[in-house]
Amino acid sequence: MKNRLLIAALLAAPAFAAPAAQQSALARALTLHASFDAGLDADFARGDKACYVRTRTGLVPAALNEEVKLAPGAGRFGGALHFPKKGNTRPLFKDGGVLGYNATGWSATVSVWLRLDPDKDLEPGYCDPVQIIGDDGKKGFIFLEWSKDETPRFFRFAIRPLQHIWDPQNVGWAAIPFEKRPMVQVARAPFSREAWTHTVFTLENINSKAAKPTGRLWLNGKLQGAIENWDLTFAWAPDTAQLVLGAAYVGHLDDLAVFNRALNDAEVKALMALKNGVRDLRP
Repeated sequence: MKNRLLIAALLAAPAFAAPAAQQSALARALTLHASFDAGLDADFARGDKACYVRTRTGLVPAALNEEVKLAPGAGRFGGALHFPKKGNTRPLFKDGGVLGYNATGWSATVSVWLRLDPDKDLEPGYCDPVQIIGDDGKKGFIFLEWSKDETPRFFRFAIRPLQHIWDPQNVGWAAIPFEKRPMVQVARAPFSREAWTHTVFTLENINSKAAKPTGRLWLNGKLQGAIENWDLTFAWAPDTAQLVLGAAYVGHLDDLAVFNRALNDAEVKALMALKNGVRDLRP
C-alpha cells in the first residue's frame, strides 16, 4: 500500500512542479516589460528602459499627450496605455539587449494585451498596433496590422524580409494575393471593447542559414497560424531595431513584454494565465 502511494506521488509530482519551472524559464527569457501603470517607460529591461518617439532630429523621450494617454485602473493588469484617436505619436523602445536583433540567427517573442472593436474604433487605413522596424523598411519589417478596406477587418501578423524576396515583381504589398504574402491572416479575430485579447507573436531563426526560420501568431492562447517556408533574411544595420507601438491605433494596450527566444505553445498559455501579468515574472 505504501509503495503504491509513493509511486502515485512521484507520478503526480511533475504536474505540480511544471508551472514553477515554466515560470522560471519565462523569467529568464524576459528582456522587457512595460506595465503602463505609472508612465511610458518600461518597468524592466535588459537594455534601455526609456520610451522614445522619433522626431526629425532623432529620438527624444516620449511624453503623454492628447494622442497617447495613461488609463489608470483600466488595464488588463492595473493601468493601460490608451490611444483615443488616430495620431502621429508612436512610442517606441530601442533594442540594445531588448529585441536581440542579429544577422545570424534572431529569435524573440512579443506579448501584448489589446482592447478595442476594430470595426467601430479604428479610422480608415491600415492600423499597426505593434511594429518592429530597422533602418530601412525595404530591408525588413515586422508588424501586427488590421486591414484597411474589408468589413470586418482582417487581423494579420507579417514578417517581411528583404523586399526582393517577398515582392520580386515590385508590385507592392497590397497587390500581392493574401496567400502569397509572408503573413498569418485571421478573418474574425476575437477583439472587442468589453474584453482584453492576449496577442503573442514569435520570431525564430530569422537570418539563419542553418535553421528553418518561422513566425507564429497566438490570440488568447490559441495558435492562429505560422509563417513558414520563406527566406526570412533581413539586412538591418546593427543596433537599429526598434519596437514601435500605436501606428494609427485607436484603443487600449497593456502589459507589453519581450522575450529573447521563441516561446512554445505551453509557454504562451502559461504567460496568458499569469495572475498578475508579466510582473509575476520579474524579480
